[in-house]
Amino acid sequence: MQITFCGAAGTTTGSQHLIEANGAKILLDCGLYQGRREETNDRNRNFLFDPASLDAVVLSHAHIDHSGNLPNLTSHGYQGNIYSTFATRDLCSIMLPDSARIQTQDTKWINKRRKKKDLPPVEPLYSEMDAESCLRQFVNIGYNRTIPVADGVELTFIDAGHILGSAQVILDITENGEKKRLLFSGDVGRGDNDLLRDPVDAEDVDYLIMESTYGDREHELPAQANDLLAEILVRALEKNGKVIIPAFAVERTQQLIYVLHGLTESGAIPEVPIFVDSPLAVNATEIFRIHPECFNEEVYEFLFTKRNPFGFENLTMVRKVSASMALNDLDEPAIIISASGMCEAGRILHHLRNSIEDEKNTILFVGYCAENTLGWKLRNKWEKVNIFGDPFKLKANVEILDSFSGHADKSELLEYFKAMGGKKEKVFLVHGEPTQSEGLRDALKTQHDGQIEIAEWKSTVEI
Repeated sequence: MQITFCGAAGTTTGSQHLIEANGAKILLDCGLYQGRREETNDRNRNFLFDPASLDAVVLSHAHIDHSGNLPNLTSHGYQGNIYSTFATRDLCSIMLPDSARIQTQDTKWINKRRKKKDLPPVEPLYSEMDAESCLRQFVNIGYNRTIPVADGVELTFIDAGHILGSAQVILDITENGEKKRLLFSGDVGRGDNDLLRDPVDAEDVDYLIMESTYGDREHELPAQANDLLAEILVRALEKNGKVIIPAFAVERTQQLIYVLHGLTESGAIPEVPIFVDSPLAVNATEIFRIHPECFNEEVYEFLFTKRNPFGFENLTMVRKVSASMALNDLDEPAIIISASGMCEAGRILHHLRNSIEDEKNTILFVGYCAENTLGWKLRNKWEKVNIFGDPFKLKANVEILDSFSGHADKSELLEYFKAMGGKKEKVFLVHGEPTQSEGLRDALKTQHDGQIEIAEWKSTVEI
C-alpha cells in the first residue's frame, strides 16, 4: 500500500490524498487550493495523477477545500463513483455550482483588467455544467454502513462532528492476506457544538492520516462561549455601525443563526436587523433543515417539538443582487453575515470594500483563515489591504471569536487521538501550516510510541 500526498500537506487547503492498494487507486478528497493567485491556478489545474486512472473517490465533507476540485477531476476523465454521506452530497449540490459561478464572475473581472494590460484571457477551472455532471457520480452512504469500493477495500463513514454530514473515513484494506485499517480523520470537530454531534471514537486503527489545522494552538474560548459573542455585538452596535461577519456558508452561518436566535429571544443583544447575504448560505440553511440525523439532541428536539431553529422575526435571507447592494446604503445598525469565510470571493468582498474604512463598523471573524488570504490579513490587522485590486485602509474594528471554530484545537486533537483505538503504527499529519503540524507531532510523541510524520506535498510513502 502506498499513500501520495497530493494536497493539504504543509498547508490547510486543497485536500487530496491518493491511496494505492491491490492495484487500485482511491483518492481521499479533491479540494481546491487557496493561496497566491498564480500558485493557486497551477495547483488546481494540474493533478499529480491521471484522473482517468482512479478507481474510486471518497469525500470526507463538503467544504470547498475538500470537495471544490471534483468537477475539474470528472471533466478531465474520472468516471467512477464519488462516495459521500447523504448530507455531504446535498451540500455539494449547491456548493459546487456556486463555486463555478464565482469562478466565472471573478474570471470576467480579471479578464477586464488583463485586457487593459494586453494579457491573454484566463478561463475558470470548470463550469456549472461540469459541476452538475460531477454530481451524477455521487454515491451516498449513511454513517456506520460498510461497503466495498475496490478489490480488498471496504469503506465506512463515522461522524467527524465538523460540519453537516462530515465524516471520518475508514478504509479496511486486505492485501496479501493481511487486513489493516486506515483512518483519514477529515476535519475533526471540537465537540460540544451548538448544532452537531461530537466526533465518534474510531476503533482498531493501524494507520492514520490526521488533520493538524490547530495542532499547536489552543482556542482561547470553549465551544458555545455565546456570552462573549453577545458582549462583542452589544459593544459594536452601540457605535451605530454595521457588524460584518465573514462566515463559511455551510455550518458556520447556520450555527450563527441558531445562536443569534437564542441571544435575540433572551434579550442578550438588541433586536437589530440581521441579514444572511449569501445565496449559497440561504440554500444551505434549507438543506440543514432536512438532515436532522446530523443534529445533537438539543437541536433535534427543538426542530421537532418547537419550531424552525434557523428562522426568526428580525432575520432576513438575501438572495437577489439588488437586495445585497442595498445593504451598503443602510444607515442603521445591522448584522451582516456573508460568505466566504476567508474573504477570498463572494459578496463579502463588496461589504468589506464599503465598510472597511469606517471606524463605526466592526469586522467579526468566527472561523479559520488560511495564510495569505484576505481574511488572514484582516485578522492580523494589516494597515492596508487590496480588495478587487484596489488598496483600502483598515479603519474598522476587527474582532476574533474562535469559539465558533469548527476545528479541534491542540488539546482537543490530543484527546481525539487518545480516544482512538488500535495500534496507530504510522501517523501522517496533514491539513496544517508547518508550525501547527510540528507542534502536534511533538505533542503526540510524548504520548505515543508509533511513527509520526508530517506529510510533504508530492511525497509518496509505502506501508
